Amino acid sequence: MKRKKGKYLSFHLMLLIPTALLVVYCYVPMAGIIIAFQNYKPALGFTGSKFTGLENFRVLFTNPGFMQALKNTVVIAFWKIITGLIVPVTFSLLLNEIRRSSIKRTAQTIIYMPYFISWVLMAGIIVDILSPENGIVNRLLGLFGVEPVFFLGDNNWFKPVLVVTNVWKEFGWGTIIYMAALTGIDLNLYEAAAIDGAGRWKQTLHVTLPGIAPTIVLLTTLSLGSVLNAGFDQVYNLMSPITLESGDIIDTLIYRLGIKNAQFGIATAAGLFKSMISAFFIVASYKLAYKFTGYRVF
Repeated sequence: MKRKKGKYLSFHLMLLIPTALLVVYCYVPMAGIIIAFQNYKPALGFTGSKFTGLENFRVLFTNPGFMQALKNTVVIAFWKIITGLIVPVTFSLLLNEIRRSSIKRTAQTIIYMPYFISWVLMAGIIVDILSPENGIVNRLLGLFGVEPVFFLGDNNWFKPVLVVTNVWKEFGWGTIIYMAALTGIDLNLYEAAAIDGAGRWKQTLHVTLPGIAPTIVLLTTLSLGSVLNAGFDQVYNLMSPITLESGDIIDTLIYRLGIKNAQFGIATAAGLFKSMISAFFIVASYKLAYKFTGYRVF
């Protein structure tokens, strides 16, 4: 028994630093939730600020800007979840059909590279690509006689731009996950399907997709926890006052209220509302993941 404890002691010690960081940066700051129920003044602190009950929530929910931000958040996050499922699965199936490993590895590397670029740098790249004057996209459109489009300054285009650029940056990570799932499929199933006369398309439908179905269901259900996370870094770096109507999300609203306008109580109330909704969806997603795939955290 002592040997067994000693065997895992080093692994437990390795967890001390990340556990301490988790406590310091995630759990200790939760004491600030009380600001949502106060007319918080930094000079007075938590104990000296006046308690206002649910007043901050009343002001928040009656603010037209909050309802617009909530709507934008749900719409953008929904399409990101859908495209974050369809595009990686489709690309993984296409890569799986490539027989030359060198081509497959090269393609994986190329699509995975944007994942490591921060949204600060990526935003600059996107601005140059979509520029109405010198952007490559508008130059290509000009070849077909299409007038230049101000993608980042048009409320009708801004949401699609957010979704498409998010796919461009993130789908490489999802592709690697699904490619790993594809390697776990028994090759004998393909041989049996080929003997029965199934072509590549039918093998994909009846062998490949059922083989990765548990991974698809698991990642989809777990992504429900991000239904109110539309991507602050991306939106903040691409949004302008012109596209505030279509691009403002809960996170950017919290930033403006709390950091720019010093309305700490209302900003904290908005953050607490988002956290409560997200916690509900996270619990629901884990319940669904356990029901459909048998996935458990422990």
